[in-house]
Amino acid sequence: MGALFGYYAAADDEDAVRAVVREDGQPMGTGYDSFVVKGVDPVVELLPAEVLITGRDPGVIEADPRHGHLVGMVGSGEVVSLSLTDSFCDSLAHFDQEQLGEVARGWSASGVFNAQSDLSGPTGFLEDLAALAQRAAARGHRMYCWISM
Repeated sequence: MGALFGYYAAADDEDAVRAVVREDGQPMGTGYDSFVVKGVDPVVELLPAEVLITGRDPGVIEADPRHGHLVGMVGSGEVVSLSLTDSFCDSLAHFDQEQLGEVARGWSASGVFNAQSDLSGPTGFLEDLAALAQRAAARGHRMYCWISM
């Protein structure tokens, strides 16, 4: 089946953990502004899009303490929640939406996607992520991604 990736917004790291470590029996992300995709890992596969949107060097992004920071885990790693960088979220929230197609083309050409990645809609994915970033910014929230293996 492959991994599922749930991109979501939460008030802070503690709130982000509650999205995945559920004590109410609800599915991950229930009650959070989120969407789920296959094959778009926030650490490796999203990095080229972050470079294109923020203009930051890949090494600078990878050194950012929020880049892929583990904020929560279910069991022994069946589900993990990672943070996205604040600079990416801020840049994405204010990015010219008409330029997302161009970013998607550059991102698709970067060679980071594996055979299981769903490339049918990189522009649509970026549009969904940008809309999530805009809503998160309006509420003063941060962005995260849960990964279920």
